[in-house]
Amino acid sequence: MAETLAGWTLGRLVRHLRDALERGGKPDAGLEARLIVEQATEASRTDLVVDTGRAVTAADAEQALSMLARRLAGEPVHRIFGAREFHGLRLALSPGTLEPRPDTETLVDLALPFVRAAADRHGKCLILDLGTGTGAVALALLAQEPRAVATATDISPDALATAAANADMFGMASRFRAVRSDWFDTVDGRFDVIVSNPPYIATKEIASLAREVRDHDPLAALDGGADGLDAYRAIAAGCSGHLAGDGVVAVEIGIGQAEAVEAIFAGCGLRIEARADDLGGVLRALAFRS
Repeated sequence: MAETLAGWTLGRLVRHLRDALERGGKPDAGLEARLIVEQATEASRTDLVVDTGRAVTAADAEQALSMLARRLAGEPVHRIFGAREFHGLRLALSPGTLEPRPDTETLVDLALPFVRAAADRHGKCLILDLGTGTGAVALALLAQEPRAVATATDISPDALATAAANADMFGMASRFRAVRSDWFDTVDGRFDVIVSNPPYIATKEIASLAREVRDHDPLAALDGGADGLDAYRAIAAGCSGHLAGDGVVAVEIGIGQAEAVEAIFAGCGLRIEARADDLGGVLRALAFRS
């Protein structure tokens, strides 16, 4: 292998991977080829533009081709890397965590002004992140507001361990507490801001998801019950015992779920406070206040 890969350059490696991914039917072949080469060679994005003739070691080329084979077999590119960027943080992934995606940054951006306002009023902000996964939402908020502290729950011990490790990696362990809980079951106290990116895919739709999602994201983080709304019912019902008097609860939602989710929260005495669209113009996050 080492002999056959001698003499490769960054440009040649990117082209080889892009062509293979295109033949494999991957819609983001160019982007994924660049990401794999960056990961395998430690080249920067700028290097791939201005230094395409730079030699690649046989070992690095072999690693890139190994990653390519895994991607062609259906493994998501960020799962291959074991990490994904989210709101400026490179978060470690594990089998028990949902892969954080750009759409969820909309939830962070919606919740952040409420976090800062609570910190201004009280000198700190107490955040509860329900179904934390990698810790993405809570850690993104902590990174933006140093006066905030977060309790992060999940039913998966693997997810909680991953979230705690991510918090430690970014120097936030003293402001981040991981708790095993099925929604509010083992949660004590009241919080200024409750956030959640809950499972919201209807059970019957799971089988039709892309295999990169269906086969690699944990089912518990995807399956929202028969109509996709079970988690919102649990969150809305539990807020009354855990939301501070001037607190806000913010949730990510699926496409077309806004009206139903607003009705669920209204039925529990919570009124809509704010809405936010993702970068594609899809209504993606809602905030409620009692």
